[in-house]
Amino acid sequence: QVKLVESGGGSVQSGGSLRLSCTASGYASSRLSMGWFREAPGKEREGVAAIGRAGSTDYADSVKGRFTISQNNAENTLYLEMNNLRPEDTAIYYCAADTRLRPFGGSWLNEFAFGYWGQGTQVSVSS
Repeated sequence: QVKLVESGGGSVQSGGSLRLSCTASGYASSRLSMGWFREAPGKEREGVAAIGRAGSTDYADSVKGRFTISQNNAENTLYLEMNNLRPEDTAIYYCAADTRLRPFGGSWLNEFAFGYWGQGTQVSVSS
């Protein structure tokens, strides 16, 4: 069983930065494909960034050039560095993980590719 705990959310002004962390337990993160998703009020959950077990990364077009996903396997932790934040980035951010080598549905930005989820952390960006 994989347990995921997110931290690092908060409130910032437009143009600011935040770093989210997700610590995994019960399974080595080096053997997990992991990702970040977000859910804004009234909107569906969307994939933000993901990193496959083989090390490949994928980003939503809306965050390319601003967000960076990384993984520290020694600490079993996934990070999301978010720069130049915009009000439209406001959402609850969720960490997700799966033991598959390849994503179900063909994309790690698809929420159905992941079987394990954290409880979420709120990110609020004001203009």
